Amino acid sequence: MTPFDQPPAWVSDAIFYQIFPDRFAMSDRWKKPSGLEAWDSPPTTHGYKGGDLAGVIENLDYLTDLGINALYFNPIFASASNHRYHAWDYRRIDPLLGDRELFDELIAACHDRGIRVVIDGVFNHCGRGFYQFHDLLESGEASPWRDWFNVHSWPVDAYSDSAPNYDAWWGLPALPKFDTDNPEVREFLMQIGEYWAHRGIDGWRLDVPLEIRSEGFWEEFRQRVRAVNPDLYILAEIWDDASEWINDGDRFDATMNYLFAGHTLAFVAGDRIPGELADGLSYPLKPSLDATQYAAAIDHLLNLYPWSRTLVNFNILDSHDVPRVLSLCGDDPTSVILATLLQMTFPGAPSIYYGTEVGMAGGKDPANRGGFPWDPADWNSEIYQAYRQLIALRDAEPALRHGAMETLPTDPGSMLYLFTRRHNGDTLVVAINAGTDAVSAMTQLSIGSSFKTLWGDGGIAGDAQSLRVALPPRSGAVWRVTDFS
Repeated sequence: MTPFDQPPAWVSDAIFYQIFPDRFAMSDRWKKPSGLEAWDSPPTTHGYKGGDLAGVIENLDYLTDLGINALYFNPIFASASNHRYHAWDYRRIDPLLGDRELFDELIAACHDRGIRVVIDGVFNHCGRGFYQFHDLLESGEASPWRDWFNVHSWPVDAYSDSAPNYDAWWGLPALPKFDTDNPEVREFLMQIGEYWAHRGIDGWRLDVPLEIRSEGFWEEFRQRVRAVNPDLYILAEIWDDASEWINDGDRFDATMNYLFAGHTLAFVAGDRIPGELADGLSYPLKPSLDATQYAAAIDHLLNLYPWSRTLVNFNILDSHDVPRVLSLCGDDPTSVILATLLQMTFPGAPSIYYGTEVGMAGGKDPANRGGFPWDPADWNSEIYQAYRQLIALRDAEPALRHGAMETLPTDPGSMLYLFTRRHNGDTLVVAINAGTDAVSAMTQLSIGSSFKTLWGDGGIAGDAQSLRVALPPRSGAVWRVTDFS
């Protein structure tokens, strides 16, 4: 494996913040039409609230103060939808969000602060307004772009209630699927990848990349965009085992780690997770896990990927595609904090979905896409302070970003999960008690006899043969070993 095949080194030090552009921040600087929803009204499927790129620029102080050093943007290209997964111009910033000059300003402002920028690439499908598809609607079989899409009959019918007569993602007529076997389509999409790399982005998050099965497509994409920027991060939206796609280093650097999210919430929230929110999600929130089961699931996850991939996987607790973590945890802030402790101490790059850090709630789409509450009086201060502390802890401790991870054994059926992170002679011990009773445990491990508490509550002691840990109910702690036996 050559250095070109390796993930960018900066990602393991990143703490990402996911921004849904229409809902994060709205600036008076960027003028918009009048027909917007009220910012603090419940989000709807089709309505716009008016967030823009200028609003992001104006709130970079908030993000850097939180400890964020990387941003992931949901799509920003021109599109007839508030989520902008229906692109109609891949070289144009959506006019409700800004323009290319404002985007350049955003990139410069972020880079001046040491913040990397990853944008969403939707290359499997486009919107009905995409120029080449629109020409099919107007020109029919005479369209010079008729071979860009798989049309089954003419004329193209893109607006009836029946199934579309062309290939579309999930059969949705608003999302015509590209024929990526067509060399013209392929070259068009490769050039889009290169174009935005030249404009300064630090990575692509690729939407539904497994839908594109054209031979060599993603291998070529990687070669083309990494030739522009060798440090470009290539993140794939894969909800399950992604080892086939990331381990060889010839396509993607990492995956969105929904498996981590599912296992972690099943452990820390357990039966608090509402069944109606868990139903239909394609990652494991049920059944509840005890510490032994969670350790087995996490160890399996760690063994799926080479260490270089694990260190750059995109570790989430929620996203725009699933209910918000507070809602998934049955509105229990303690579950959110325990999950965040695990997220910030786990190998890989943590990602915070905008507003999760202040306790935003919301069920399935569109309820999980509300406007960010900029009045601190509307924040859950307990969750917010925990996020600030745990982000700062991760930033301060190289072992949490780069260190080897080892799960420590505990009693079967226990709710106490223990592990270490070790790096360059530094050893940290992390403990989480997800149960409702205080716990104490001893494990056969010679690790040290003196410890410093870095976060949380509890007790720890060690000698030449064992490590002993005690935690209150529903709590966690991180300790540094300060001398070794």
